[in-house]
Amino acid sequence: MTMIQSLYIKDFALIDELEVSFREGLNILTGQTGAGKSIIIGALNMILGERADTEVIRQGADKAIAEAILKVDDHGAFEPLLKEHAVELRPELILRREIRSSGSRAFINDTPVTISVLKQVGNFLVDLHGQHDHQLLLKEENHRAVVDGFESVAPKQKVYRREYEQMLGLRKRLQKLRKRERELQEKVELYRFQVQELEEAELDPREEEELEAEMHLLDNAEELDQKAASIVEIGRENELNVVDLLNRVKLHLEDIARIEPDFENYLEEITSARITIQETVQFAERYRSSIEFNPNRLEKLRSRQHELNRLRKKYHRTIPEMIQYLQEIREELNLAENFDLEIEKIEAQIRDQAESLAEAARDLHEVRRQTGAMISKQIEEELEEMGIPHADFDVRVDWMIASEERGWITIDGRPVECTEHGCDDIRLFISTNKGEEPKPLAKIASGGEISRVMLALKSIIAREQSLPVMIFDEIDTGISGEISEKVGRTMRRLSKKCQIIAITHQPQIASQAHQHYKVRKVESDGRTVSQIVPLDDDEHVREVATLMSGEMITDSTLTSARELIEKNTFSN
Repeated sequence: MTMIQSLYIKDFALIDELEVSFREGLNILTGQTGAGKSIIIGALNMILGERADTEVIRQGADKAIAEAILKVDDHGAFEPLLKEHAVELRPELILRREIRSSGSRAFINDTPVTISVLKQVGNFLVDLHGQHDHQLLLKEENHRAVVDGFESVAPKQKVYRREYEQMLGLRKRLQKLRKRERELQEKVELYRFQVQELEEAELDPREEEELEAEMHLLDNAEELDQKAASIVEIGRENELNVVDLLNRVKLHLEDIARIEPDFENYLEEITSARITIQETVQFAERYRSSIEFNPNRLEKLRSRQHELNRLRKKYHRTIPEMIQYLQEIREELNLAENFDLEIEKIEAQIRDQAESLAEAARDLHEVRRQTGAMISKQIEEELEEMGIPHADFDVRVDWMIASEERGWITIDGRPVECTEHGCDDIRLFISTNKGEEPKPLAKIASGGEISRVMLALKSIIAREQSLPVMIFDEIDTGISGEISEKVGRTMRRLSKKCQIIAITHQPQIASQAHQHYKVRKVESDGRTVSQIVPLDDDEHVREVATLMSGEMITDSTLTSARELIEKNTFSN
């Protein structure tokens, strides 16, 4: 169970400094009008991320501080949010807000966060109900969550969500395909021209390198011939040529080596050199015969090189990249020519999926309708317990009728809009007077009726869901003593499921507290300040007696107060 363990307030309005610990169950705050109860609620609002004015800073102080320490059993719902903002996860959460004249600061577990993050986390932990605001269930966008919180709905909702995701995926594919079709239609002529141009170019990834090598030879053919001729001439065509000289040296070395063995190594070197030079001269002679003097071929190669350079600059791609691009635009053209077939195929899948989605939507609609009827009956019973005997509560589950283009499925011949949550418009209606037609819950005028409806809803929800801390600011507004006792009984029963902190003026409600606190004004250093103190059993009785009869407490009122407490705590 999530609960507020303690509340610390400093330099906030009339509060100099106070710290109070709360218990599990029903915590009741009472006190005279103007004692500071609304200031405490204001401080809680500030902690929960509501707007705070600099006027709340106590006169003479630099800043106002409000801090709550909460015990949290499960961070699951908001754990990703805390991790995203680098907030340390602990079994206890410390929510802190500071208001200065220069602005506002917020902290969770001593880590600075934005007011928005503080508010999001606060909404998971605390449900604060004022007399006219913070009543989330009065907002129609929250009504679906009331029904879907029941276990009976979850399996059907899971099936629907799976079918919805499949339909969403198909529709996105169709949308993407149609978008590509429009885009390709604008490029088809360009692609056709490019395919023709690149195909006619007969591109080869190795061509550029081979082209440059052949052009290099043709460009230098004359020089190559001259150099090769010189090698042949020096090697053996002159009267005094290298080969003849080496032969003469070789003969002399052979004669010397027969006498002096030290010359044998040199003889081997000269023999090897003579062979190498002879082979080189022979290769140069053969090479001259292979040299091509072909200006026409060179011009043709230069023209091809110019064409490749033009294509490279035009397409901003290398030759291998242009070959790859050619393959891609061929595929695009093939797709463009077959769009009708692809679109027709996906549209057929969408029609089949619409049937599956409609079936899942009907199942979800029906279980919501049945769950809504169960909720309606139970809330009417709860309201009767709280003094509204003729309540007519109605959870209305209607199909969300849509235009043709927005209707994904058809139910009873009508197009129906689908969302990730289903195809239902769920709203809560109520009539609290016999014979009156139920009206939207948000249009209930009586504060007392609103409070009781809220309590009834929470009591039903608490049977299946884990509720946050609930704070009620003067829930007894507009109700009589007898009804107050019934409301208090419901609150005490509900407090077994969640911690409740409530401000009340009614002794019938206060008598049912697990822990009673009194808010009072006192003089301190010439200034009026508000304090909050927990009451022991005797003080609890005396405070209930004060609520019953005012400041003039008699033995009789004390006895009545004690009897009221015993009646409401032992029977509940």
